[in-house]
Amino acid sequence: MSERTLKVGLVQQSVADNDKATNWNKSAAKIAELAEQGAELILLQELHSTLYFCQNEDTDAFDLAEPIPGPATAFFGEIAEQHNIVLVTSLFEKRGSGLYHNTAVVFDRSREIAGKYRKMHIPDDPGFYEKFYFTPGDMGFEPIQTSVGKLGVLVCWDQWYPEAARLMAMAGAEILFYPTAIGWDMTDTSDERKRQHDAWHTIQRAHAVANSVPVVVANRTGFESSPTEGDPGIQFWGRSFIAGPQGEILAQASSDREETLLVDIDMTRTEQVKRIWPYFRDRRIDAYDDLVKRWRD
Repeated sequence: MSERTLKVGLVQQSVADNDKATNWNKSAAKIAELAEQGAELILLQELHSTLYFCQNEDTDAFDLAEPIPGPATAFFGEIAEQHNIVLVTSLFEKRGSGLYHNTAVVFDRSREIAGKYRKMHIPDDPGFYEKFYFTPGDMGFEPIQTSVGKLGVLVCWDQWYPEAARLMAMAGAEILFYPTAIGWDMTDTSDERKRQHDAWHTIQRAHAVANSVPVVVANRTGFESSPTEGDPGIQFWGRSFIAGPQGEILAQASSDREETLLVDIDMTRTEQVKRIWPYFRDRRIDAYDDLVKRWRD
């Protein structure tokens, strides 16, 4: 089996305001740093162009959305071409009048869009009112073919669903990517914060284990106040990480700093691990019919 190594990077950053140009240029500078270090594939965090506007329900926030293609895809497509990299971005997509999605867009060493994925699972919780803004995706769980392989791109809340990761892997995804924006309610206790973070960390490492593929997770960091008076705001917990196909942590960022991560991923290990742990061989697909039901009443 011939060896194949891929240099994969991610950007973890904070967002201070809704000035897209400032935020794009900050991302561009970090992308340039990673590219200079040899990164071939780079992931940005969820909704990196603006503040996390879903802390409340505000129709004016729809003004932040843009079409695809549009200004953001033009900017990041040029960056991907300039640095000759595969780039995974995350945008607030205006698909049509009154129709919006939370969409990941992938560029493959060019200004042209290689593919996109619309977030399928949409949360609706205090401080995370995403159902107000985003229509659930309608593109299914389809990997995006690039020059470095098939990428299984999912988005944030998708990270809690083993079905999504499994379907991407079953379609040939060689790496799973999760741009995300998750943090703590400032009123949470320290014990609750630890439980939440550990659950988030564990579930995504489990996707790597269950599917024998690397997982790359880019989360934002920093505090973002709520537009609603009296609400505590969100402390995004950072802790972006890259895991190998057995869930082993290859690199992890801090909780409170803007950082980049860069890892050499041995892509041949996926095949080696699948030969030793043949989960796909042993799946009992004849007994899983009820998985398509909401509940087994």
